[in-house]
Amino acid sequence: MAPNHIICPSCGFKNSTPLPNNRCVSCGAKIEDLKRSLTRQEELERRYQQEGFSVSWFAISILIHGVLSAAIIMGLPMVIPIFDFEGSAGMLVAVPVWFTGGMLIGLISPGKTFIEPVVAVFLVAIPTAFLLFGSQTVKTMPGFMYFLMSVLGVVFTLIGAYIGERIQMGPPPKAAD
Repeated sequence: MAPNHIICPSCGFKNSTPLPNNRCVSCGAKIEDLKRSLTRQEELERRYQQEGFSVSWFAISILIHGVLSAAIIMGLPMVIPIFDFEGSAGMLVAVPVWFTGGMLIGLISPGKTFIEPVVAVFLVAIPTAFLLFGSQTVKTMPGFMYFLMSVLGVVFTLIGAYIGERIQMGPPPKAAD
């Protein structure tokens, strides 16, 4: 007789059987090979691995990063003129905005999505860096620094997405000894 529930090895949620698409209802983690039990080390390693690339979360990530970047870097100075994020000041503001966007995506996305926000912010960082480099008047810096700041923003997005995922998953489930 099949059990009435399956405990997710990733988040510890009790899923009722049958599972939709062999995924946890709570965190979206793929639940495979229910016949063999995983060791504690295998459970912890599996808990923090991304299972694949989600095109829908990639599109959501581009939307979130694009809207946040446009709103803070371009929109906020239009509303409050004292904020002038042109040139280097815009890049200094963009990095924490991208970190926040990565963390937001990590918090709201089901399953583990580290790669989607990073690729999305890479695609958002290119036009942002070109726009800020072209608009620099007083707050100037060399062109290669825009590239380095964009790379730094991509790294901070990865860190933000990881932190968001860790907050969403909570502490690892206790070992049943």
